[in-house]
Amino acid sequence: MANKQRTNKSASKRFKVTPTGKVTHRSPLRHLKANKSKRQLRSLKVTKEIPGLMGKKIKQMLGKM
Repeated sequence: MANKQRTNKSASKRFKVTPTGKVTHRSPLRHLKANKSKRQLRSLKVTKEIPGLMGKKIKQMLGKM
């Protein structure tokens, strides 16, 4: 009897799969903000898509494949 596939909990907290199937994430922004420019901080707040094979692997970790 095969084991159930488990969702990777660390991945589920960091990544999201959109209704169209794209994998998105937010850049980590925790400390040392004073050294970064305002432009860099703004760009880190935007959610970004993860393309290609890495996106496929994350979907597999989330049990969406």
